[in-house]
Amino acid sequence: MSSSDWSKDNEPEGPPPRPPRGRRAAPRGPRPPRRRGPLAPTIIVLAVLAAAASALSGVWTDVLWFRSVGFQKVFTTTLFTRIGLFAVGFAVAALLLGLSLILAYRHRPFYVPAGDGNDTLEQYREAIEPMRRVLTIAVPVIVGALAGAALSSQWRLFLAWRNQVPFGTKDPHFHKDIGFFIFSLPWLNALISFLTMVLVAALLAAGFTHYVYAGLRLPGRGTTTRAAFIHLGLLAAALTLVRAAAFWYSRYGLAVKQSKLMTGIGFTDDKAVLPTRTILAVAAVICAALFLSVIVTRSWRLPLIGAALLGVLTVVVGSIYPAIVQSVKVNPSQKSLESPYLQKNINATRAAYGLDGIEVTPRYDARTTATAGQLRDDADTIPGIRLVDPIVVAPTFRQLQALRDYYAFPDALDVDRYQIDGKEADVVVAVRELNLLGVPAAQRNWLNDHTVYTHGFGLVAAYGNQRGPNGEPVFAQRNIPPTGKLPKFEPRIYFGEQSPAYSIVGAAEGERPREFDYQDAEGQKNNTYAGSGGVAIGNFFRQAAYAIKYREINFLLSNTVGGHSKILDHRTPLERVQRVAPWLTLDGNPYPTVVGGRVQWVVDGYTTSDHYPYSSVQNLSDATSDSTTVRARSVAALTSGNVNYLRNSVKATVDAFDGTVHLYAWDESDPVMQTWSRAYPGTVEPTSAINGELMSHLRYPEDLFKIQRLILSRYHVTAADSFFGGNDYWRVPDDPAQESQHVYQPPYYLTLAMPAQQTPAFSLTTTFMPTGDREVLSGFLSVDSNAGAQDGVKADGYGKMRLLVLPRDSSVRGPGQVQNDINSSNDNSPGFSLTLSQFLNTSRSQGSKVTLGNLLTLPVGGGLLYVQPIYVSANSAAAYPLSRVTVAAFGDKLGWAGTLDGALDELFGGDSGANAGDNQGGQGPSTPTTPTTPDKGDSDVLAKAVADIQAAYDAGKKALAEGDWDAYGTAQKQLEDAIARAVAARPTGNARVTK
Repeated sequence: MSSSDWSKDNEPEGPPPRPPRGRRAAPRGPRPPRRRGPLAPTIIVLAVLAAAASALSGVWTDVLWFRSVGFQKVFTTTLFTRIGLFAVGFAVAALLLGLSLILAYRHRPFYVPAGDGNDTLEQYREAIEPMRRVLTIAVPVIVGALAGAALSSQWRLFLAWRNQVPFGTKDPHFHKDIGFFIFSLPWLNALISFLTMVLVAALLAAGFTHYVYAGLRLPGRGTTTRAAFIHLGLLAAALTLVRAAAFWYSRYGLAVKQSKLMTGIGFTDDKAVLPTRTILAVAAVICAALFLSVIVTRSWRLPLIGAALLGVLTVVVGSIYPAIVQSVKVNPSQKSLESPYLQKNINATRAAYGLDGIEVTPRYDARTTATAGQLRDDADTIPGIRLVDPIVVAPTFRQLQALRDYYAFPDALDVDRYQIDGKEADVVVAVRELNLLGVPAAQRNWLNDHTVYTHGFGLVAAYGNQRGPNGEPVFAQRNIPPTGKLPKFEPRIYFGEQSPAYSIVGAAEGERPREFDYQDAEGQKNNTYAGSGGVAIGNFFRQAAYAIKYREINFLLSNTVGGHSKILDHRTPLERVQRVAPWLTLDGNPYPTVVGGRVQWVVDGYTTSDHYPYSSVQNLSDATSDSTTVRARSVAALTSGNVNYLRNSVKATVDAFDGTVHLYAWDESDPVMQTWSRAYPGTVEPTSAINGELMSHLRYPEDLFKIQRLILSRYHVTAADSFFGGNDYWRVPDDPAQESQHVYQPPYYLTLAMPAQQTPAFSLTTTFMPTGDREVLSGFLSVDSNAGAQDGVKADGYGKMRLLVLPRDSSVRGPGQVQNDINSSNDNSPGFSLTLSQFLNTSRSQGSKVTLGNLLTLPVGGGLLYVQPIYVSANSAAAYPLSRVTVAAFGDKLGWAGTLDGALDELFGGDSGANAGDNQGGQGPSTPTTPTTPDKGDSDVLAKAVADIQAAYDAGKKALAEGDWDAYGTAQKQLEDAIARAVAARPTGNARVTK
């Protein structure tokens, strides 16, 4: 053997030789499997089980909750619709993608010639082959899941399309029913987007597979297989047909297109864009036919030319040509050319927002001079002027009527009406709700938070037009237990705006009550929930489900959770209504009222759309934000985006004791409400089901009015020529009481009579000013908010809007100008030694805080009267605002006094001719008096009272920390007694100095 032969035989073996080009390599033998430890699979299994348990507990607890409120149909309909859409979306996407991968692989060429880049593709194939089967399943499943989730998220569009009710009104251009644009078009657009996404994914998957396995060849590098031509041609043709449908239906989308001038089809859209969209749709169909032609021609030349031409046509015809028409044809003569289209926009907008039935006084020549007896003809309106500002007096309610730290009132109170002593009276109301943050930290634990402190107690009401001797509200309902002139009612508030996330209530018969009810002189009173609300959690499985849902093991360990236990959750009125009516947009300010012996929360529900043809689009958040939403957390602006159709179609109620939810149809003619009533049959009760007692407390909703007034600030102009110029546009005034912020002035509920009305009516009002810098009034709007008191029938005048239009040369001051007059006034008033501006400045500089109340506007005396209460409080945590003076302004004259009666008499020459009825002892003396200094005895009494206040406060704080409720109650009584003695002994502050 030669050395060379020996060397060859002993050389280490290298990699196996590559097979000749054009042949497949023999598959390598399988590698021995690596053994894996049990930790990773165990973690994966546990994670899957935890996720499944969480999902199942969420679904089951939702089923139990919806069943407890009687709206299980809502849950099942929504759930099955979403599951069905997901299944369809998943099946379509997964099957289309999976078949594309499988067909492309099965019809790959068996023989791959050498060269022309096949070596690189061979490397790709070798890398893919070990994972090919997994990828063939995983990719369609993942894409299918994403597509299914995307389609499932469109369940609202599907239900609205499936159950649509025609409007019976056609759009002015295409002459199609409005329902097509609101119900059908959004769903069709969603389907087009879904199919586009799926077909693009299938086309990419098929193209990639054909290319990697050499079925699809680039020009000059081989021949594309017939199977690839057929497969890719069919998918491309289908995608192009879907885009043709997109071009076609985008024509109808122009009816809700927004531009700087208006919403809807304009001249350029009509004459240039619409024809080009039709051309593009036809061109796309032709392009689809060219893609199908590859089956016969086996060439990509024609479809690629067609696709390129379609792209160029889209740019030239779809964008450049309309731009040229706009620049050359429209802009030089825009007013005359756009006027017909603008008129359609004006008419549609007023109809979509319910503004087409306004009663307009085209010229209200407001008087600006005040004379004696001028308000005599408005004697019935003046007592309805609300002097109690619902936001300003919220701290006063807390200090005087919260009674305990663990009770709270909202930071913005509500306005309602009650029959008191045989007369209808406007009142400011608030519910005394539970505030867990007020419970001492030492007593905060799961047991107390969720089984002891479970509910608030009572409702407090103050007369809207009265003030006490010291400027405090005059309460019509107060204290614990409740006393007052409102109808008797169940005072326990288990469902409210500040209720805890959940509470566990109920106990076995004979078991000692566990829930804290209230504290009185006799000590702590406990209670056991006896209402029908809540979900029973008496067995282990339900307790385990809620333990998983709320991540709380005490559901299973605590002995307070037993066979008779119920859980109260999803407790705020807005959340409860939103869950049972997911198709509604809810007003941001639910209000409480006493009906049928229960406190009922009233929630206004709106049906909305952003697809009403030609109607102007409005952002809900911008329109409903004002000084109230900025200052108060309990009142929220709407946040559901843009709309161009709005109706207050539903009045909902939530029982504060048992959580019962009722949905009442309020606008039974609304097709959107009718559509959703078909989708969820039996959930919305007819208007006839509203009893007279509830009817008497229903009112025109604030958020709807806010949106309408913002739309009306432009669309009070009904002629297209005038609208185009924009010279008559109005604006909503800023709130002048908020001197450091530029926010809209809120609308105000008042009882008043407009010039065309014979008797005063509970109304919602607002003012307008011209755009620009002029601080004068241009308009005053009111809407009749009195729904009547008849069973199942709204009052005839309810919802009637009345607009007073002031002349352009009007000199009636606007709210900002009136506020400036108030702040700088040098007018004196009987009973006060200072001018008004001196009073305000002195109060601000002497350790006190001045709060300006709502500046109200009323059309009385042949002109417009402004009224504003002014509050003063000390700069301390425990201080609360008291109404000290009231200001009235008419024309360029201003009067002020301790009461509205005094201010009006001062304004109108000593006798206004009307009686406001607020002189409950708060007005200062009508003749000059010499101020008195407290004598030694008075000073000693005051000092002793102040010391007793501190001592009682310290004693109560100590008792609360120790959980000694009897001692705490005694300390509270001592505190109230000491405060009363201090108030009685204080020096008077409204005397006038004589010189």
